[in-house]
Amino acid sequence: MAAKSLASRIFNKSLDYIEIVGNKLPHPATLFGLLALIVAAASWMGDFFSYTAVHPGDGSTIHVRSLLNGDGLRWIYTNVVHNFVNFPPLGYVLAVMVGIGVAEGSGLFNTMIRALVIKAPPKLITGAIVFAGVLSHLASEAGYVILIPLGATIFYALGRHPMAGLAAAFCGVSGGFGANFLIGSVDPILAGLSESAAQIIDPSMKINAAVNFYFMFASAFMIVIVGTWVTEKIVEPRLKKYQGTAEKIPVNDITDTEKKGLKWAGISLLLIIIALAFTVIPENGLFRNPDTNAILHSPFFDGIITGILVFFLVPGLVYGVIVKSIKNDKDFMKHIIKSMGTLATYIVLVFFAAQFVYFFRYSNLGLIFAIDGAGFLKSIGLTGIPLIAAFVLLAAFINMFMGSASAKWAIMAPVFIPMFMLLGYHPALTQAAFRIGDSVTNLITPMMSYFALIVAFAQKYDEDYGIGTIISTMIPYTVILSILWIAILVIWMLLGLPLGPDGPLYLGI
Repeated sequence: MAAKSLASRIFNKSLDYIEIVGNKLPHPATLFGLLALIVAAASWMGDFFSYTAVHPGDGSTIHVRSLLNGDGLRWIYTNVVHNFVNFPPLGYVLAVMVGIGVAEGSGLFNTMIRALVIKAPPKLITGAIVFAGVLSHLASEAGYVILIPLGATIFYALGRHPMAGLAAAFCGVSGGFGANFLIGSVDPILAGLSESAAQIIDPSMKINAAVNFYFMFASAFMIVIVGTWVTEKIVEPRLKKYQGTAEKIPVNDITDTEKKGLKWAGISLLLIIIALAFTVIPENGLFRNPDTNAILHSPFFDGIITGILVFFLVPGLVYGVIVKSIKNDKDFMKHIIKSMGTLATYIVLVFFAAQFVYFFRYSNLGLIFAIDGAGFLKSIGLTGIPLIAAFVLLAAFINMFMGSASAKWAIMAPVFIPMFMLLGYHPALTQAAFRIGDSVTNLITPMMSYFALIVAFAQKYDEDYGIGTIISTMIPYTVILSILWIAILVIWMLLGLPLGPDGPLYLGI
């Protein structure tokens, strides 16, 4: 008993420490501004001490370029706006959010999630909730704001413990953040950051938003299976029978108008898929590469962001017209504007992140660190599967202190993508490993932006539920997802499977 009490105290102290450290971190935008200044100072020191490295490809000597001499200061002054405007994630995300804004604002995402969960047979309700959680990544907040409380409500209405329903939904929405059945809004963000980082080594490299799609699609099924099993075999038995007196909230069924809207939205989506398929399936397809006739490295994948935009915009518009959430062009634009409004913080973050990334590239510090880091990893023999697994765990650990996926990747990508490229790994593999680590600890870190909201949802059923309750409930998901997800990535590497379209494991493939 004493040992258990000691372990409990250590665990709680660790959580307190994580919360204190996380709360002391500056705003992500401020953090990137400071990092840009640190890079500038480091570039001056590197130039002063003649810090160099030999490029393993062509044997040339790479010198540090100072940002604080005449040439460097002129470059900064003339390139601040260029850095911001040409930062790949900015345009990608703004474009995608036009389509997602219409689909979300019209109510399509909300109704899809409700229809999926409400219509599921009782025996499949747990899996349906986890599945809906994974699918909710298509929308910015639908999973956290709608599905997690809905999961608790449905479990309670069925006579099951509401916390088990909340946990199942939380697992799909947050623990499975790096997986999905479709391309979502996070994919272009990460791909844009990866592309900028990869161009430190190869200025011509392009990373498309679907580069991890095969792996993420397969991972989504794993999330549903594991989330369902852990909920029903570990979490719910531990919670036992709910003894609270919370009021049962009725779960509203889908109206006939909403059903009609879903039907026609589905038909319009099918027509879009058919139309896009006809641009690449025929040998003379419009969006194939006009020189090589290939599908990869073709206009189709170069413009995949446009395809994603249309994929969401048309069904969202059709649904909105039928349910009358879009009555005219003003309503249509209102949904887009509202969606763009949610990106204000992201746009500010991107301004400072772009300066950090391009400062790093101009100074050659990124390339030199990558060369030295790759050499160090080779010298200690940390390559292959152990290296990738270690990187997953590093990303998972950093996620405990810094919740924003884009902010973390903007810091990590310029260091690790070039380093791993010099070891022969394609950026698609590095990004996939990051996404695993970034997802699995979302469930147990108070630094996750919606964590306080999850606690508030739980306290509707018992006012004594707090951070410790949520973390202790979610730890089994984190542990099992971490083990199995790394195992799937290892199997993927052993089989040599591509991670997505134009997403090989290794360079030169």
